[in-house]
Amino acid sequence: MTYNYAYTREKNAQVILYLLKAHNIRHVIASPGTTNTALVSSMQQDPHFIMYSSVDERSAAYMACGLAAELNEPVVISCTGATASRNYLPGMTEAFYRKLPVLAITSMQAFSRVGHHVAQVIDRSSMPKDAVTLSVELPIVKDDEDVWDCEIKVNKAILELKRHGGGPVHINLPTTYSKPYDVKQLPDYRVIERISEQDRFPELGTPDHRKIAVFVGAHKTWSKAETEALESFCEQYGAVVFCDHSSGYQGKNRLLFALAAAQTMLDKSPCQPDVLIHIGEVTGDYATLGMAGRQVWRVSEDGEIRDTFRKLRYVFAMPEQAFFAHYAGQAAGQAPVNAGYYEQCRQQLQAIRDNLPELPLSNAWLASQLAHRIPAGSTIHFGILNSLRCWNFYELPASVTAASNVGGFGIDGGLSSLIGASLANPNKLYFAVIGDLAFFYDLNVLGNRHAGNNLRILLVNNGKGTEFRQYNHHAAYFGEGAEEFVAASGHFGCKSPTLVKNFATDLGYEYLAATSKEEFAVHYQRFIAPEVGGKSIIFEVFTDSELESQALESIQNIASNPAGKTKEMAKKLLGPKGIETVKRLLKR
Repeated sequence: MTYNYAYTREKNAQVILYLLKAHNIRHVIASPGTTNTALVSSMQQDPHFIMYSSVDERSAAYMACGLAAELNEPVVISCTGATASRNYLPGMTEAFYRKLPVLAITSMQAFSRVGHHVAQVIDRSSMPKDAVTLSVELPIVKDDEDVWDCEIKVNKAILELKRHGGGPVHINLPTTYSKPYDVKQLPDYRVIERISEQDRFPELGTPDHRKIAVFVGAHKTWSKAETEALESFCEQYGAVVFCDHSSGYQGKNRLLFALAAAQTMLDKSPCQPDVLIHIGEVTGDYATLGMAGRQVWRVSEDGEIRDTFRKLRYVFAMPEQAFFAHYAGQAAGQAPVNAGYYEQCRQQLQAIRDNLPELPLSNAWLASQLAHRIPAGSTIHFGILNSLRCWNFYELPASVTAASNVGGFGIDGGLSSLIGASLANPNKLYFAVIGDLAFFYDLNVLGNRHAGNNLRILLVNNGKGTEFRQYNHHAAYFGEGAEEFVAASGHFGCKSPTLVKNFATDLGYEYLAATSKEEFAVHYQRFIAPEVGGKSIIFEVFTDSELESQALESIQNIASNPAGKTKEMAKKLLGPKGIETVKRLLKR
C-alpha cells in the first residue's frame, strides 16, 4: 500500500523517531488510539520499523517481553491516553524483574490538563519502582530549549534500556494533534552514545578532531597515576587542559584559562577545540564553559548523561585514568596530533596577562595582590560566584590546593566547610575568601569549639550581594532598584567597623581590617604569614559594590578586536528579544 503522507510535524515525536532509528531500534507493537496517532502513523510509513498490532495493551506488553527476550533487542510499545497505559503494568513488571529492554511510549494530551476532569486524561507522573528503571516526560516543543530537553531525555531513555544489565523504560509523550503529515525527511537530532570499557571506542585525532581540550570541573584529589595518564594523553594529542582552582590539576598542558575566556571583545575561536573532553563535576568557571567547541565527550564512572555544554556526543562510563590510558596507548609512537594547539592557547592567555590593568579596591584586586603569595602547602576555600571568579583570574602557587562549594552552589556553608577541612590537619593553614552575605549566613560556626588556630579568613565586605550589582548581571536592569531586595543591602550592620571585630575578638580570633589599599598594605603580610600562630585570623576588607563592578568590567575587557566589538554592540542594540529573533531568522 502506498501512503501519500510523511512524518508528523510534532517535534517531540520527531526526536523519538530519529533517535530510535539512530540507535537501530526497529520492532514496535502498537495499540490503537488517538493521542499516539502522530507517532504510530509516522512509524507506519517508515520501512525502518517492523510493526505489530495489539488491541489489548496488557497483551502488547507481554508480547514485547517475549519478542525482546527472543531477539535480545529493545522492543517499543505504544498506546494512547486513558487507562491504556495502566494495562502495561503487569508486562512491564515482568520486564523489570527479567531485565528486558521494553520501551513503553505512552501518549497523552497536554500535561496541564491532568487533574481537571478532562476525558481520557490520567496522571502518569508516578510509576511503580519495579515497573520501569527510568521514566521521562517530554515537553510539547515550543522553542530550542524544548528540543534540547527532548533530545536529552530520549537519548537517556534509550541508553537506559541496556544499562546495568537492561530493563524497561517509560516515555510520556504529549501530543497536539497536529496536521498535516507533510515532513518528508526527519530533521537531524543529536545522538548520544554510552561507551563502556568493553565497547569499541570512537576514533580520536582524525582530521575533524585535530584540536582536543580537556575541561576539568571540581575534582577529587588527583592520584599520581591519574595525573600521569592525563599528561601522557596531552603529549600524544597536543591537548589543552582547561582548569579552574577547584579542578586541582597541576600537570602538563594545564591552563587557568578563565582570564582569557572572560574577555568579551576577544575572538576565542582559535582556541575552541574540535573535541572537548569533560571530566569532574560542577564548575564555577562560567567563562571557560564557553570554550566547548564542536563536540563534547563526557568521561565519568557514573555513566550519567550530563550535557553541561549542550554538545554531548559520547558518555564514557569508566574511570578517567582508563579513558586517557586507552587513547594515549592507541597513539603511542606517533607524532603529536596537534602539537601547536596548546602553545596557541597559552600565548593567547599570556597576551592578556601581560596587559592586566590597575584595578580599584575590590575582590579582584585583592586576588591580584594575594593569590601568588598564599603560603606553599596551604589550602584555600572560595565563596561561590564573585570570589571564585575573581581568584580564577590569577594563579596560585602549585602546592596550594583549592576548594569551593560548587556542588549545591549555595552561600550557606562556606565557613563550615573551611573549618571542617581544617580539622584534618591542625598544623596546616586553611584560607578562605568570602563575601559578607555568605560570611554572615554561616557566622555561627566561628564559635564552634573545635575551630583551631590554623584559619585565615578574608572577608570582603561590600554590604550587600555585590554579584547582583555587577555591570553585566541580569539585575543591572533595575539599577539602584536592585539594592533593597535583589542584592539584599542594609543587613548585618551596614558595613559596621565594629560588628565583626567585636564578634571575632570575643571568640579569640585575631582581627585585621582595611578600607583602602594603603591600609591593606599594612596588614596583608600578617595575614599570609606562613606559620600557624597562636590565633586564627579574620581580615575584613571593606569594598564598594560600584568599584567591584568597575573592576570586573575592566578585567573582562583587556583585549579587543573588531569582531568582538561588533558583537557586543549588537547585543546592546538588539537586547535579549532582538537577539532571539535574529537567531530564529538565521535558522530558517
